[in-house]
Formats: sequence, structure tokens, C-alpha cells
Amino acid sequence: MHAAVGDRILVHGRTVGAGEQHGEIVEVRGEDGAPPYLVRFADGHEGLVFPGPDCEIDAS
Repeated sequence: MHAAVGDRILVHGRTVGAGEQHGEIVEVRGEDGAPPYLVRFADGHEGLVFPGPDCEIDAS
């Protein structure tokens, strides 16, 4: 998985009743667009994301 600053990320809920999280990649810490990514989520918090099969990247 590769991404760039400004790309959108969608993290699907992993359990029943868990909602999706939407965010924007604000920093790419891996080489050549590889994870991990620093993400600012829609609710304002930021977190380091190592995306798995429950994630989608939407290039900006």
C-alpha cells in the first residue's frame, strides 16, 4: 500500500457496530509512500496508522 500527504484514508469497523473512520494523511513516515502514516481523523484526533486489509486509500 502506498500513499501521499493529502490522500484520504478510510478505516472500516473491525467489529459489529464499530463505525468507519475517515481521515487525511498528514505525514508519510515510510520510504516511497509506504506506511506508517500519520492521519488526522474527522473528529480531530491524530494517530499513527499501519493500514491493514480493513483500510482503503483514496489518492487526492
